[in-house]
Amino acid sequence: MLENLPVETIEYRLSPEEQVCSCCGGNLHEMSTQVRQELKYIPAELKVVKHVQSIYSCRHCEREEIETPVVTAPMPKPVHSGSLASPSLMAHIMNQKYVDGLPLYRQEKQFSRLGVPLSRQTLANWMIHGANRWLSPLYDRMHQLLLEKDILHADESTLQVLHEPGRPATSKSYLWLYRTGKEGPSIILYDYQETRSGKNAEKFLSGFKGYLQVDGYAGYHKVPNVKLVGCMAHARRKFDEALKVLPSSKRLTSGVAAMEGLQYCNQLYRIERDLKELSSMERYEKRLERSKPVLDAFLSWLKIQKQKVLPKSALGQAITYCLNQWKKLVAFLEDGRLEIDNNRSERSIKPFVIGRKNFLFSNTPKGARASAIIYSIVETAKENGLNPYYYLRYLFEKLPNIDLTDKNALDKVLPWSTTLPIVCIDFKNLPK
Repeated sequence: MLENLPVETIEYRLSPEEQVCSCCGGNLHEMSTQVRQELKYIPAELKVVKHVQSIYSCRHCEREEIETPVVTAPMPKPVHSGSLASPSLMAHIMNQKYVDGLPLYRQEKQFSRLGVPLSRQTLANWMIHGANRWLSPLYDRMHQLLLEKDILHADESTLQVLHEPGRPATSKSYLWLYRTGKEGPSIILYDYQETRSGKNAEKFLSGFKGYLQVDGYAGYHKVPNVKLVGCMAHARRKFDEALKVLPSSKRLTSGVAAMEGLQYCNQLYRIERDLKELSSMERYEKRLERSKPVLDAFLSWLKIQKQKVLPKSALGQAITYCLNQWKKLVAFLEDGRLEIDNNRSERSIKPFVIGRKNFLFSNTPKGARASAIIYSIVETAKENGLNPYYYLRYLFEKLPNIDLTDKNALDKVLPWSTTLPIVCIDFKNLPK
């Protein structure tokens, strides 16, 4: 656990005068040592870095009144001209908010305790500038690469934005999530939109062709040229809920059908665990051999049970959901790279959901779009085994000094690039 941390060693020894035996008065020798380890906390501190750029001219040309060439020493470009923001400070604030869930108003108080009055409005402006000026070209490049894949996952969650033109502050907005499947490199992108209309997914995924793994939301039907793949976890959850709404005393009688539905789902998941380490082709073949018979039996059971239960009961709704989604629920049989559920998307939307509980809302659409970009960069970085803070710091040092229209230059700083400095790598969380 401590192997990557710097070590400070403090030795405790007797002085030569004290190295005397209390019994016979002879000299003592060191026979062994004992070691106690502690974690030392070093509080954060701020310091001013002055960038002093020297400018040179020729005295001979000046004396002879010849045109005097002026030569300026090269200096890295700033991440935010005219402000106090440095790459490390910009990265720290983003990491605090978008990785650790610390709202800007709390960071404002932290900076005040350090003796620097940085208002939350200033911090918010820095986040928007960092996202729009430097991270958005990286986001756009990742978007291009995402659309080249043939298997994607999607999900969406609510977001409150206070000052949307023509909408009340209480309106529901949405953060959409799009990400790659199990085949790397991992790309995770968030997209802020005012509504849950399927046209948003249609626009974002324009040009994509292949499998799209989603939950049961009908809006994804608007996306052309895709085969929708359903989520067995949603189906399983509905049978589990149908069982839980019953009193414990009735679960062994009235809950038999719900338990049977749950067992079909559990059986499919047991097969998936057995096939986890296989190649995609082997998994495809084994699913046809083992999972398809279970699914066929499950479908027959669903059709029989639909005639027996009340449609509006929890069990009736679980059965209806499965039957309505059946083509999507069995689509994972078509390709061994597909997954039985959309949990990959749900795991990726979770950091935003947790962060939302802390900062509650975005103030403006501009801030919401910036948040979507920043979340995309840090979550993609995490999934590719990077330390978000060090990666963001590297980006804010590097991006102001490269041509952002050069795809090759951008590719070298993508989260899975092999040319990233080793400090960016989080060795404890490298993808398996």
